[in-house]
Amino acid sequence: MSKTLFRKFLQRGVNRGRLGVVYADGSADTFGEPATGFPEIVLRLTDDRVPRDIVLDPRLGAAEAYMDGRLVIEEGDIMGLVTLLRANNAWDKGGDLGKPRLSRRLLGRVAGAAEKVNNAVRSKDNVAHHYDIGNDFYALMLDDEYWQYSCAYWPTDDLTLAEAQRAKLAHIAAKLMLRPGDTVLDIGCGWGGMAIYLAQNYDVKVTGITLSEEQHQHARQRVEKVGVGDKVSIELVDYRAFAAAGRKFDRIVSVGMFEHVGQPQFEEFFRCCANLLNDDGTMLVHTIGRMGSPGSTDAFTRKYIFPGGYIPALSETVAASEKSRLIATDVETLRLHYGKTLRCWYANCIANRERILALYDERFYRMWLFYLAGAATVFEFGGMCNYQIQFARNRHALPITRGYMAEEEERLLEA
Repeated sequence: MSKTLFRKFLQRGVNRGRLGVVYADGSADTFGEPATGFPEIVLRLTDDRVPRDIVLDPRLGAAEAYMDGRLVIEEGDIMGLVTLLRANNAWDKGGDLGKPRLSRRLLGRVAGAAEKVNNAVRSKDNVAHHYDIGNDFYALMLDDEYWQYSCAYWPTDDLTLAEAQRAKLAHIAAKLMLRPGDTVLDIGCGWGGMAIYLAQNYDVKVTGITLSEEQHQHARQRVEKVGVGDKVSIELVDYRAFAAAGRKFDRIVSVGMFEHVGQPQFEEFFRCCANLLNDDGTMLVHTIGRMGSPGSTDAFTRKYIFPGGYIPALSETVAASEKSRLIATDVETLRLHYGKTLRCWYANCIANRERILALYDERFYRMWLFYLAGAATVFEFGGMCNYQIQFARNRHALPITRGYMAEEEERLLEA
């Protein structure tokens, strides 16, 4: 029965491109037809439970089978497999739309309700699960200048990963409209790249905060190494503690952190940020987002990658910010930039396979490749994007047109 359902699943899911499957009993199937731009992949399933596991939960079942060596890719690679499946069912494929099935709506509500918890204690544990796996590993994957573990920005296609990450920093800095003497809070500062960049290019004081002990230690070392210790401080603290202490800043920047807040804490996050800002303050939030309506995190990501994480829709993000009278002064949707970024990280992991295996093991390596492949393709074919939302507390705090952003960005890139 599970093999029959598995076949039906792939018959519906693969029309363009070809997928060959060799089962544990030696039988084989082929799905789809050759098509330009669509991969051709051959899989071998080593036991009879793999079809059942994938039918029960396609993403988690396929991931764990791949991680355990029970789903073996004989021709192609995991990026090609996930690309084939996602490209055949693109989120923005067009056509007429109908109402979602009742079962899907109910399942979405149940899954969403189950993940709506993320208090201050669990936040630190959840961050540690992902970011404290070791700086040596991230050094092999990220750009080597600013260690940016978030979507890069590609004004042209011919940039290196490092150049695109530098362009991202300039893009964000321009939106902050920094003034000499400004104080800046970087919420979720990672390894300090944004804080260092701002200190190198502006006469400002930057406070970076993180819940990751690995990031905290490494960021402090990098700040001292590049000589901006007089302008940058890195603290291991929750943003809620800063707000409770009555701290105030002229600017707030948060890149790749809002995804970890958790939907029940959205309103608290923005209330804290509003209280952390001076009355003429400005904030820039860069976050992964959903292009459609609110949804839920898949089981693989919850279990292995980002426990407690939640990807917000633009609607619920802005709705939460409105409760704190934060004015959304500018919203930009980055549609394809993260797919390009993730493929660079994937290529770096492939190139550093032996070094990663020396740090961890084959199962971890396969898990990470599956994560990067799934993430890249969900930005290329699925419903994910990145949002950059600029907020102000006062309608007069920023120029009334956007020209200043492009001018400052050009100046930074030419410097």
